[in-house]
Amino acid sequence: MSLYDYERSIEMFKADEPFYALIMAAMLKADADNCFRLQRVFPETWLELRKRYSAPGGKIDGES
Repeated sequence: MSLYDYERSIEMFKADEPFYALIMAAMLKADADNCFRLQRVFPETWLELRKRYSAPGGKIDGES
């Protein structure tokens, strides 16, 4: 990690992004090893991300 990573984390914090949005973004951006780690810690989030990624417009379970 670097100072740049820290500064970007502060910007994301200030933007008041929802926690699970950040986790899903991290999963999408992560390399294979880090994605695997995130999947193990947040298995339900990983399953939802996979469903939404494959669903048209990210909508699942009758969402309009």
